[in-house]
Amino acid sequence: MARILLVDDEPRMVLLLESSLQARGHETVGLYDGQSALAQLDKASFDVVITDLRMAPVDGMAVIEGAASRAPGTPVVVLTAHGEINTAVAALRAGAFHYLTKPVDFEEVARVVDLALDAPIVPRLSGAPSGTPPRGFVGESAATKKLLDLIARVAPSDATVLIRGESGSGKELTARAIHDQSSRASQPFVAVNCAAITESLLESELFGYRKGAFTGADSDREGLFEAAGGGTVFLDEIGEAPMSVQAKLLRVLEERKISRVGDPVEREVDVRVIAASNRPLDVAAREGRFREDLYYRLAVFPVDVPALRERTEDIDVLYGHFLARLGRDRTAVPTESASRMRRHGWPGNVRELRNVVERAHILAGQDAIADEHIILESGTATAGAASLDLDDNARALILEALERAQGNKTRAAELLGITRRTLYSRLKLLGMEDEVE
Repeated sequence: MARILLVDDEPRMVLLLESSLQARGHETVGLYDGQSALAQLDKASFDVVITDLRMAPVDGMAVIEGAASRAPGTPVVVLTAHGEINTAVAALRAGAFHYLTKPVDFEEVARVVDLALDAPIVPRLSGAPSGTPPRGFVGESAATKKLLDLIARVAPSDATVLIRGESGSGKELTARAIHDQSSRASQPFVAVNCAAITESLLESELFGYRKGAFTGADSDREGLFEAAGGGTVFLDEIGEAPMSVQAKLLRVLEERKISRVGDPVEREVDVRVIAASNRPLDVAAREGRFREDLYYRLAVFPVDVPALRERTEDIDVLYGHFLARLGRDRTAVPTESASRMRRHGWPGNVRELRNVVERAHILAGQDAIADEHIILESGTATAGAASLDLDDNARALILEALERAQGNKTRAAELLGITRRTLYSRLKLLGMEDEVE
């Protein structure tokens, strides 16, 4: 699928990353120092580079700069220690595509690699030709064209955007497209999953903290809103943000000011906010589960990402796109499977279709993919049936996903359209840890 350069001075980390990415069909080259990485970039080309930041004597920042000069347009993903927001954003400003924190969530690594492969080779600023769709957007349906039109219209402005859509439908891809077509494209794009970070940590990550604000705060630290100055902050799963954080987010949107945890001093910030949710925030606001004033501040320009069952015309072209990513020739969906796929409910949306194609690729081996290789999850023949939306009876849906996955939590998380880390957080929140051991 892709040729990936891995760089980390911890051999075990390189080995684990290689194992995880090779299992998904990627080709990897693993190295243990920055100097070797720069030499490799002189000799060979890569689709993605993943590098640790803290290495000596040649660190990850040098790898970012080296990739920019030796292989312009190659996305670089950096690995940082948890909480090193300043370092991570410095890397983004230097040209990194994304950052991931250690300990590494390998499902998240795979997701970010997919995003990197679909990212624009050269960021498009406002005023770029609107006739060319952003890379990663595959489809010719009316629903897809409408989404691309909305992106093109809102990107040049600085309006706050609320992206609505089911898990796996492409909300972060949409957010990136808006950023890449805006005047902020050369500045950082920082994505934060509000559901994957605890309440106390989320507040300090977003807004920073003052020395002595809490145990372990041994120095002043700026948060994402300060560090991402001039760029875009993408708040994924915003509906999961606690009320205390929602109040501070409202202040950011109203006055463009933040206060660090434990610090009364107000600081001005210059960022564009894009938020996303897979559940209806207007309903949550009416029921008192989300601040109504924040909802209206976020929903200045709503963008709805269509579910795959709402754009079944795109299934064939998406199928061909994923085949090409696997190194196969683009072919049409097998005849019998085409009908089944149009009737399928696609609770996991595009992410689920990608998994179906990858599974068929493995089952077929060297042979052409046939109908018997296209395996769809049972119970979703009717559009929208058996939807794995965590906001509707979360406990039952998690149990259903685990049953379908035969107890495999990684696979269950994929069915639910979340990361394994988020699944564990939900299990803990619902008191289900012992129940699903």
